[in-house]
Amino acid sequence: MHMWNAESLSREQIREFLKSSQPIEFGGCGRNEKYAWVERVLGAHNYGELGKRERGVVRAYVEKVTGMSAAQTTRLIRGFLDHGVVRAVPYQRHRFSTRYTAEDIALLAEVDRAHERLSGPATRHILQREYEQYGNEAYERLAKISVAHLYNLRASARYRNQAAVFEPTRSTATAIGERRRPEPQGRPGFLRVDTVHQGDWDGAKGVYHINAVDTVTQWQVVGCASKISEAYLMPVLEAVLAQFPFVILGFHVDNGSEYINHRVAKMLGKLQVEFTKSRACRSQDNALVEGKNGAVVRKLIGYGYIAGEHAEAIAKLYARHLNPYLNFHRPCGFATVSLDEHGKRRRQYKIEDYRTPLEKLKSLERVERYLKPGLSLAELEREALAMSDTECARRMNAAKSRLLRQCKVQSPLPPPFR
Repeated sequence: MHMWNAESLSREQIREFLKSSQPIEFGGCGRNEKYAWVERVLGAHNYGELGKRERGVVRAYVEKVTGMSAAQTTRLIRGFLDHGVVRAVPYQRHRFSTRYTAEDIALLAEVDRAHERLSGPATRHILQREYEQYGNEAYERLAKISVAHLYNLRASARYRNQAAVFEPTRSTATAIGERRRPEPQGRPGFLRVDTVHQGDWDGAKGVYHINAVDTVTQWQVVGCASKISEAYLMPVLEAVLAQFPFVILGFHVDNGSEYINHRVAKMLGKLQVEFTKSRACRSQDNALVEGKNGAVVRKLIGYGYIAGEHAEAIAKLYARHLNPYLNFHRPCGFATVSLDEHGKRRRQYKIEDYRTPLEKLKSLERVERYLKPGLSLAELEREALAMSDTECARRMNAAKSRLLRQCKVQSPLPPPFR
């Protein structure tokens, strides 16, 4: 049923209409039509100038014809009295303000690709250093991001479209023989040393990575030898020890025969270095370097076979690119150790506990007495400030990619079928 000129009825006609149409229900064709009709009715009767009784009549008429509820009619009338029109308010969905832009997410993905996706606290420390220490304005917002929201950005679809993440297999600890653990007592120079084998291929042995990590500062130096025998290992081991900026005070290894031999003991004896090896059933004695084997060496080089003839080139890559990156630009976590109510040691990693090995070295008291003669902290700081963290990571990754293409890395053979 259609009604024409329904808004032009007088109030007496409206009363007669309401009385005669009580058993009849009406409904508008659409919201815009109903709102336009209500506006015409209220305007035709000068609703704002009517008394209370007349207003009630017009209101009842509007509710009857449109089929709207009393509350909705009240909202429309209030809008007419305030603004002179009856219009539908467009729906506006509540949205939280966006702080980090698409450029910030792309920059985070680039940093994660360069550093091979470190943990949240370590990545946050790099972002803070990029802005505060190296003055890169592009990192201004990311420098203040929380670790929790950093993981939120990593979980976003925009980030996943720009960064592919591959989780390598984690290394496992091995049972080691008994001796004693070192006691650095807060002094740098007590090294944990281990060997990482780069696979076999058709009966041939791959290269061996020599990984040495300082217990206190986590200063790390990696070398590479073509074979594990003493003739090939000793020059590499001496080169590794020479790259540490402080005097070597301790040398700790597991029960491997490549280190537990007379030639290594003689070399350490000349340097007046304490020589220790891990205890039986105490895998934590060498856990620091074991963790670095997986988090650094395996993550960087992988598990594929690399022939021994490339050991010298890999050692040059480590000395020129990897070792400076690890010690000047890659943050490490330093645990806060506390005792609970049962006397058990608890290790916690807080955001302020992430720093580079150089930053940790600088935080030690009277650190100059541990440095090698002729070396100062100012020289180390100049080398660290020569380039930013991410720029160093880019150069290291580019050099690694060029070298691995030359090495023709072979995938490890599958296990034999049983």
